[in-house]
Amino acid sequence: MNTKKVVAIIVRVILYAILAILFALALYNNYFGVIFTESIRFSILLVQHLQLVAISSVLAVVVALPVGILITRKRIRKAEWAVSNIATFGQTIPSLAVLALMMSVLGIGLQTAVFALFVYSLLPIYRNTVAGIDSIDKNLIDAAKGMGMTSTQILFRIELPNAASSIMAGIRTAIVLNIGTAALAYVVGGGGLGVWIFTGIRLFDNSYLISGALPVILMAVLVDLLLRWLEKVVVPQGAKQTTDA
Repeated sequence: MNTKKVVAIIVRVILYAILAILFALALYNNYFGVIFTESIRFSILLVQHLQLVAISSVLAVVVALPVGILITRKRIRKAEWAVSNIATFGQTIPSLAVLALMMSVLGIGLQTAVFALFVYSLLPIYRNTVAGIDSIDKNLIDAAKGMGMTSTQILFRIELPNAASSIMAGIRTAIVLNIGTAALAYVVGGGGLGVWIFTGIRLFDNSYLISGALPVILMAVLVDLLLRWLEKVVVPQGAKQTTDA
């Protein structure tokens, strides 16, 4: 086990310990009591939050993954600079600014929040797809060509399996970012647990604030762990790559 993995494990253990302490303090102060007294409202907001994340993440994967693959093809490679800058621009703009811009075009509601989250999550998936494919040993591609494989066969049998670890890391990053950013959907009337959190801010009520924020954190941690496990299942053992994500 290398130093980088050891440091990553130590950081995760510390973060999980902090999260456990926060949950213990919230239970001790009965901050979660408001969830049970208003369980129906909380359930509706939780479902809305999950919808925001699911729809925007699926759209981002459907768009960013094919674009990332296409941009690595020789015929379209010249467009990489333009496409990469557009994707980076969408990530560079602060999330609140993206929501404000989308609200001026689409109005308020779920569709505005979904589109803003979609734009905000394109870059990690696109960038990791391109990086994963570009990192493949060119000798491996040449060997596949020498065996008579077509470009499509090389893509599905060589490039995507070897880039799968990097692609999955990008998808995981995008989804986890979406879970946290989706709390801001409240600003444009998109619903979600942000409504619960901002209610606590407006009322100076820690019960609403903490019981809304901690579930979002827990959701992000659980989804990250789930996607890490899925990555181990999906990615071929011999094609796994070291990733910083």
